[in-house]
Order: sequence, then structure tokens, then C-alpha cells
Amino acid sequence: MRNCRSSHCRKALGTLCKAHEDGSPFERESLTEDYELGLSIAEGGGTCRFVRARGEDDLLIATRAYFPSRLDHIVRQKTRWVHGIALQGWDRTGWSGGIIESWMRARDRRGPLTALVLMLGYTLLALTLVISAAVSFGLAEPTALSPGLITLLIVNLGFFIWRVVFRFAFTARNYGIVEGVFAVLRIPVTNVVAIMAGRRAVAAYSRTFFGRGIEWDKTPHSRHPARLERASNGPPITANGMQLTAIGS
Repeated sequence: MRNCRSSHCRKALGTLCKAHEDGSPFERESLTEDYELGLSIAEGGGTCRFVRARGEDDLLIATRAYFPSRLDHIVRQKTRWVHGIALQGWDRTGWSGGIIESWMRARDRRGPLTALVLMLGYTLLALTLVISAAVSFGLAEPTALSPGLITLLIVNLGFFIWRVVFRFAFTARNYGIVEGVFAVLRIPVTNVVAIMAGRRAVAAYSRTFFGRGIEWDKTPHSRHPARLERASNGPPITANGMQLTAIGS
């Protein structure tokens, strides 16, 4: 389940609306309008913050939604993010704001490069397994690793363990130890999704150079946490006394 959402003050949105001829705070063709809104507000002098707060019921204040469970739906959702942030965002928002801001935008837009590196990494892993099997059967001679390569592998292993520990810790903190373990076990799946989404995003972006319109990969959502709560406990009540209702996306 996702527990994050962007929120913008009305004054900032009003300022952006005045800057567009159609009175909209963002371009209608944008695939990731919330991301572009944040950049536009910051460029206009606004302040952006990551906020982690809990309500009176001790639940995180957020817009909750189940992430798609089908592989094709997950890839479509990820494709829209990669296309909108990494490729379309590069065209529309460029590189401005100094070294730190450029670094953060490069980090946001690493999706296609990540997909390529992951694909090469899994290819090398497969080749390593094939060569190891050949050596075990006496069909090839073992290759000695250089000290530099050994050091590089150790450093990479250390960063991987670091990532796994934090992935488990932050997931387990909100959803329990079992989900924390599942988050670690799903790492290969998330990598495969990143590879597939990166390829689809680059392909969709490339088609725009030949006159094709921007493709919106709509992800269907058949379930919502509010509906399940209503079915079991009646209409859920939020901290301010308002009824929580499911809004289709």
C-alpha cells in the first residue's frame, strides 16, 4: 500500500494558474503533474518539504491506495513515472537551480539508465553462472580476479546490504516484520519491473519524435482501503470527524 502524496497550498497553485494562458497550474500533457508542480513552486520561490506526520488515530496522514498487484499494471504505472519524470520532465523543466538541484534532478531521472544497468547486471550474472558451471564440469579454466575487481565487488556488496537493511527497516516500521521480509524478497521483482518499464518509457518517448501523441498509461484500481474498512466497520471516520470516502482515479 502506498502512503505518500503531494500536497500544494492554494496560493501557490493560484500563482501558477496565472502564469498559464488556460488558467491551469500545469500543462495538460504532463504525465507526472505533481512532480512538475513541485518544481514549478520551488522555482517560483516557494518552499517544498517532505512531511511525515500522524493524526490523532496514530496513522500517517496520507492518501492511501493499494499498489497494482498484476505485473502488466505495475509496469504501466512505473512506465508513466519514468516517462514523465526522466524523459518528459527533462524536456519540460530542464536543468536549473544550481549544482545541488541539478544533482537531485539527475537522481530523479535515472530511471532509463537504471534499467540499462540492471539489464547488463543480470546478463553478467547469467554469464557468470554459465562460466562457473563450465568450470565445474571441466569445460573451462577458472579466471583469477584482480585485487581491484575484488575490492569493487566487496564495495558493491556493502552498498547492497546497506540498501536491504534500510528497505527492511522502513517497511517493517509501518507494516510489520513480515512485510519487511517480503520487501527484501521482492527486490528481484522490482528490478525486473524497472527494466521493463524503462524500455517501455524510452519506446513511448521515442515515438513522440515521429508525430505520435503522448501516451497515458492508465492503471486500473479495483480496490481501495476505504471500501474495505467500510465493508467491515461501516463508514470510517477521520480525525476531524469527516467520513473517509473512496475517490476513483
